[in-house]
Amino acid sequence: MKTKSKLFYVILICMLAIIFAALTACGDEQEGSATPTDSYIISTPGAADGQPTGNADGTPTATPTQAPTPTPIISAYPTEGTRPEDFGMKTEIMVDGNIVSSYNRSEKISFGLGEEYTDINGIFAFRGNNYRNTAGVFGVQNITEAKFNPTPLWTQKTGSLSATTGGGYWSGCGWTGQVLIEEWPKSTRQIMKMYDWAKEQETLTEVIVASEDGKIYFYDFETGKATRDPIVCNIAFKGGGSLDPRGIPLMYIGSGDISPYGVYPSAYVISLVTNEVLYEFGRFDSFAFRKWYGFDISPIVHGESDTLIYPGENGVIYFVSLGTKYDEAAGTLSIDPEVVKWRYFGSRSTTVSSVKYTIGFESSPIAFQNYLYVPDNGGHLLCIDMNTLKLVWVQDVWDDTNCTGVLEVENGIPYIYMSTAYHYGWREANGNPAPVPIFKINAQTGEIVWRVEYDCRTTNGQSGGAQGSLALGKGSLDNILYIPLAKTPQLNKGILVALNTETGQEIWQTQLSNYSWSSPNIVYDQATGKGYVIEGDVNGNLYIFDGLTGKICDSFKLDGAVEATPVVYNNTLIIGSRGCTVYALELK
Repeated sequence: MKTKSKLFYVILICMLAIIFAALTACGDEQEGSATPTDSYIISTPGAADGQPTGNADGTPTATPTQAPTPTPIISAYPTEGTRPEDFGMKTEIMVDGNIVSSYNRSEKISFGLGEEYTDINGIFAFRGNNYRNTAGVFGVQNITEAKFNPTPLWTQKTGSLSATTGGGYWSGCGWTGQVLIEEWPKSTRQIMKMYDWAKEQETLTEVIVASEDGKIYFYDFETGKATRDPIVCNIAFKGGGSLDPRGIPLMYIGSGDISPYGVYPSAYVISLVTNEVLYEFGRFDSFAFRKWYGFDISPIVHGESDTLIYPGENGVIYFVSLGTKYDEAAGTLSIDPEVVKWRYFGSRSTTVSSVKYTIGFESSPIAFQNYLYVPDNGGHLLCIDMNTLKLVWVQDVWDDTNCTGVLEVENGIPYIYMSTAYHYGWREANGNPAPVPIFKINAQTGEIVWRVEYDCRTTNGQSGGAQGSLALGKGSLDNILYIPLAKTPQLNKGILVALNTETGQEIWQTQLSNYSWSSPNIVYDQATGKGYVIEGDVNGNLYIFDGLTGKICDSFKLDGAVEATPVVYNNTLIIGSRGCTVYALELK
């Protein structure tokens, strides 16, 4: 009996322990309890444990890509020196045509990691995604010689258009043009207004080129053959626009100058099913303080809430709830847009382009979770909560910003790397040398982590400093920031600079044959991991640099200035020149 009693109590204790553990586990899942998924954005998982390590034929499988480290959800807030009131900032919001005192978005916006912006094959935006950190590279690169094949894979011609402001003409692909690329499924191509041969291909990757001649061109990535008729808008496209990251055949693009045909700038939503403009906005917007309506930037799309986010040079940020209805089986695509507008004005802001510190945006925005980061034409870097449209913090970045920054999450903290142009007549008379800053900024508080300066020159209408955008190295080029600076040390010279991201200390600088407004791209050899930087200049030279040393490995001469930014898709680089030629070049 004694033995049986002991056994009974042992069993009873074990059962109670199991019940207690189960209750505890249930309690942990109650609403309001802290679980890992409450505190982190969960990244796409890698290969499952126990997955076979070889293929059926005995060859080893490729090493799986490591899943990105989850990013802690942050709350941005101002600190000493970054409070909006310190800059005299006043903001207003317009909903349904009425200015409202407050705003709380019903369908919340929260962007994921840059790697999660799209899972469709292609290049969908300037600098790649919402972090702007891929610099327009997709696929796998095998670079054994670090050279260009001297014979292009293919070329195509674009055209030109007379400029109505400042004289001259717009031609080919200029600042900040970048081609877009998408691999369209065959089922999608069947409903597109494409040539029959393009619809019938088993696979087809399309290159989309927005040109300063007012047309959007479409080419087969492999052959350069036109896949459809150009879309004719008769107004210069300086920027390359964006594609919808969800794979929906929509393109978002803006124009940058008054057309000789009498068309004024605006932003467009274009159906790539019918090749027609579905919606225009921004032109002659009475809500805008600044009466210039250019849209040079590359917008971003928050797919989950069906929202297009588009800052304009008029000083308004447009949050367009697209109301997208897409039925591929029926061959239909439509939108029913509703727009919320945000505008700002500060103590030193002006609305006249010839005066210092103009409001407006020419830098493509960065999005991190629910925060939008965008520098303006007036020397401010702004952080905005996209769900409340409250201006969270402001940083003084000294000058007109035309380049696009890059965001990186380091040890759980997001940082923005940013620089500015040197606007004629603002900080020095007659274009005399002035310091151009390069910043590392804490994206949570707006505080400057480090700042380095380079003396640059400028001319009226052709700014010096950072016109090309910034790029961050990875892998073998980890902790290296690359940036081109124009008009230094002389007016017709420029440099490409590599900085240590932790300290801002210069690693190397290489002088170009002339200055550059183009943005650097970074490619890596798949086998060795060795990294190379590709950059062009206004003399038409396209260079490959060793990313660690700055040594020029090779160059290719284009028929006109390189102002646009190259993209790399597998081992093919595509770039448009001001000489009205689009080149597809093989990287060897």
